[in-house]
Amino acid sequence: MGRIGLPELVVIFVIVLLIFGPRKLPDLARGIGQAIRGFKEAAEDGGEDHPPAKPPAAGDHNTDRTKA
Repeated sequence: MGRIGLPELVVIFVIVLLIFGPRKLPDLARGIGQAIRGFKEAAEDGGEDHPPAKPPAAGDHNTDRTKA
Protein backbone atom coordinates (compact mmCIF):
# COMPACT_ATOMS: atom_id res chain seq x y z
CA MET A 1 0.00 0.00 0.00
CA GLY A 2 1.39 3.34 -1.01
CA ARG A 3 0.75 6.76 0.32
CA ILE A 4 -2.27 8.81 -0.65
CA GLY A 5 -1.22 11.23 -3.36
CA LEU A 6 -2.82 14.25 -4.97
CA PRO A 7 -4.90 12.28 -7.53
CA GLU A 8 -6.40 10.12 -4.78
CA LEU A 9 -7.21 13.17 -2.66
CA VAL A 10 -8.96 14.81 -5.62
CA VAL A 11 -11.08 11.70 -6.19
CA ILE A 12 -11.99 11.55 -2.49
CA PHE A 13 -12.90 15.26 -2.50
CA VAL A 14 -15.12 14.84 -5.58
CA ILE A 15 -16.93 11.87 -4.00
CA VAL A 16 -17.49 13.81 -0.76
CA LEU A 17 -18.72 16.79 -2.78
CA LEU A 18 -21.20 14.59 -4.65
CA ILE A 19 -22.47 12.96 -1.46
CA PHE A 20 -22.85 16.04 0.74
CA GLY A 21 -23.19 18.83 -1.80
CA PRO A 22 -21.45 22.19 -1.85
CA ARG A 23 -23.71 23.75 0.80
CA LYS A 24 -22.98 21.26 3.56
CA LEU A 25 -19.27 20.88 2.84
CA PRO A 26 -18.14 23.82 5.07
CA ASP A 27 -20.25 22.51 7.96
CA LEU A 28 -18.80 19.04 7.51
CA ALA A 29 -15.23 20.38 7.49
CA ARG A 30 -15.95 22.51 10.57
CA GLY A 31 -17.35 19.52 12.44
CA ILE A 32 -14.36 17.36 11.56
CA GLY A 33 -11.99 20.13 12.66
CA GLN A 34 -13.75 20.52 16.00
CA ALA A 35 -13.66 16.77 16.57
CA ILE A 36 -9.93 16.60 15.84
CA ARG A 37 -9.26 19.62 18.05
CA GLY A 38 -11.24 18.07 20.91
CA PHE A 39 -9.39 14.78 20.52
CA LYS A 40 -6.01 16.53 20.60
CA GLU A 41 -6.97 18.53 23.71
CA ALA A 42 -8.14 15.37 25.48
CA ALA A 43 -4.94 13.56 24.52
CA GLU A 44 -2.76 16.42 25.79
CA ASP A 45 -4.65 16.62 29.10
CA GLY A 46 -3.99 12.97 29.74
CA GLY A 47 -7.13 12.56 31.82
CA GLU A 48 -6.14 15.08 34.49
CA ASP A 49 -9.79 16.07 34.97
CA HIS A 50 -10.80 12.62 36.19
CA PRO A 51 -8.95 10.92 39.05
CA PRO A 52 -8.19 7.24 38.52
CA ALA A 53 -10.87 4.86 39.73
CA LYS A 54 -10.16 3.35 43.15
CA PRO A 55 -10.57 -0.43 43.25
CA PRO A 56 -12.99 -1.75 45.89
CA ALA A 57 -11.57 -2.93 49.19
CA ALA A 58 -11.26 -6.66 49.84
CA GLY A 59 -14.27 -6.84 52.21
CA ASP A 60 -16.39 -4.24 50.41
CA HIS A 61 -19.35 -5.89 48.69
CA ASN A 62 -21.72 -3.50 46.96
CA THR A 63 -25.04 -5.22 46.32
CA ASP A 64 -28.49 -3.91 45.57
CA ARG A 65 -30.23 -6.39 47.86
CA THR A 66 -32.18 -4.99 50.76
CA LYS A 67 -31.44 -6.32 54.19
CA ALA A 68 -34.28 -8.36 55.65
